[in-house]
Amino acid sequence: MADRLARLRRRAELALAERVGAVRVLWRRSMQLRVVLSTVAMSTVVVLVLGLVLQTQIADRLLQGKQQAALVQADISRLNLERDLARVDPDRDGTRTTLDDALDRLTSSGSGSDRDAGAFEAVLIAGTEAIGTPGASSDPEATDPSSGPADVVPAQLRDPVLKGFLATKYVTVAQVGRPDVPALVVGQPVRTAGRNLQLYLIFPLSAEQRTLALIQSTLALAGLALLGLLAAISSIVTRQVVRPVRQAADVAERFADGHLDERMPVYGDDEVARLAESYNEMAASIQQQIHQLEEFGGLQRRFTSDVSHELRTPLTTVRMAAEVLHAQAEDMDLVARRSAQLLVDELDRFESLLADLLEISRLDAGMAELALEQVDVRDVVRRSAETVRHLVDETATPLLLDLTEPAVAEVDPRRVERILRNLLANAIDHGESRPVEVRVAADEHAVAVVVRDHGVGLKPGEAGLVFNRFWRADPSRQRRSGGTGLGLAISLEDARLQGGWLQAWGETDHGAVFRLTLPRTHGDLLRTSPLPLIPVSAAPAEAEPGIHEAAGTTGTALPPPETGEFPVVVGDGRNDAADAADAADAEDAR
Repeated sequence: MADRLARLRRRAELALAERVGAVRVLWRRSMQLRVVLSTVAMSTVVVLVLGLVLQTQIADRLLQGKQQAALVQADISRLNLERDLARVDPDRDGTRTTLDDALDRLTSSGSGSDRDAGAFEAVLIAGTEAIGTPGASSDPEATDPSSGPADVVPAQLRDPVLKGFLATKYVTVAQVGRPDVPALVVGQPVRTAGRNLQLYLIFPLSAEQRTLALIQSTLALAGLALLGLLAAISSIVTRQVVRPVRQAADVAERFADGHLDERMPVYGDDEVARLAESYNEMAASIQQQIHQLEEFGGLQRRFTSDVSHELRTPLTTVRMAAEVLHAQAEDMDLVARRSAQLLVDELDRFESLLADLLEISRLDAGMAELALEQVDVRDVVRRSAETVRHLVDETATPLLLDLTEPAVAEVDPRRVERILRNLLANAIDHGESRPVEVRVAADEHAVAVVVRDHGVGLKPGEAGLVFNRFWRADPSRQRRSGGTGLGLAISLEDARLQGGWLQAWGETDHGAVFRLTLPRTHGDLLRTSPLPLIPVSAAPAEAEPGIHEAAGTTGTALPPPETGEFPVVVGDGRNDAADAADAADAEDAR
């Protein structure tokens, strides 16, 4: 039973959270809703304040009118009683009967049309002490003679009347079987042949109470109607402003998606119409510039492609002549032999440059095609390592491969191999014959390959420049691989073409790290990488030159800086989630 209640409560909490989330989303996305609700909220405050002020003013006016009429009626009643009781001595026997007769005559004489104060009850008291004073008797038989409901008169009102003053007070009169009724009591002294009497007139405020209730209900209904009208008016007015904004947003989204002919409709000559005209002019200008850029880009790509193709014919001729010279190099002197060798090397580099230019042209033109296969990335790493074996042997560089984790993914193996070949060649060129590490890892959504060297590294800011075309960190530095300056740029485009990331990190004298991350299934969106980019562990121990495949050799990291802060990661195509994951991995490793 307890588990069932807990499940029901969780469902209720989830449903409530969904409703609250939906309301928050609607609040953030709907300007019309925000304006209408804000208008209603502020109008509610204004209506409440105005209603309270009006109710207070009306109630005060009602009570003032009632009190003035009551005072007039009290003065008339006093004059009538003084005329009727001019020869009456309250201290004689039979005073109560006399007082009753006087009150009857007062009530009957005051029943005419001149009674603006309304119905009232009269009380006559012949006592000389206030009720509740020490001198007053507690014996009912010894109380002062009175006529009428004397118990309604409060003691606080009798004191000033006994002293000969006119006094008023609001009281609540209890009724048997009915709700209590508020009343106004007016008291004043009445002169007789003996001592003065106390006259109290009790004016019920039932009519005023009903009038005030009617006014309150009327104000409430009027306020609700006013709020409804204000909400409707604000909704209509806001809609007139929001509708063009929504249309502009829809047109801008379609324009951003590539529909360059989208334009906003123009109605009238108001501000919205001028906004639509300005937007249409801007869109037309952008469309024209985009067409010009496309034409210029097409001409540039066509020029690059034509030049590359046209250069192949003379290059083939020069290649044949160079090979003839190189074949006869043994019969030449030292200078001619060196020149023949340089000619062959530069021709190789020229052919590589032409091939890279053609590939860049295809990538820029969007003509590149993928040949996707389900392969184990570890096999691609092994083939890439074999292609740079001659560099490994020439530089006596240890190439350490950590390929213990299976990493099957849907990729283009030719492009992945080209990326890794470029990364390995760069790592060997800048590694200063120190170990170069390669590690492969995978998770449910992605595979990653990290290539790391322990050479000269990268200066601050250079990690964001390494993928620029023809950029070199040190132009005077001698390269062993004969690179063209386009390798990393092509590698970045190859990674993007497969929906992946290619990122770099480096620090002076601490080496550089390049990380390739690809989705395991083509088309999936990458969010994190299975391997960290920021170094967090020590460099490997010295190793023998050559290619070595062993588990746990990589580490892919360096000790953290002495300042306790990790260097900034510069990458491409990543989002905040990946950066946060790298920072978390680095912090955990520390």
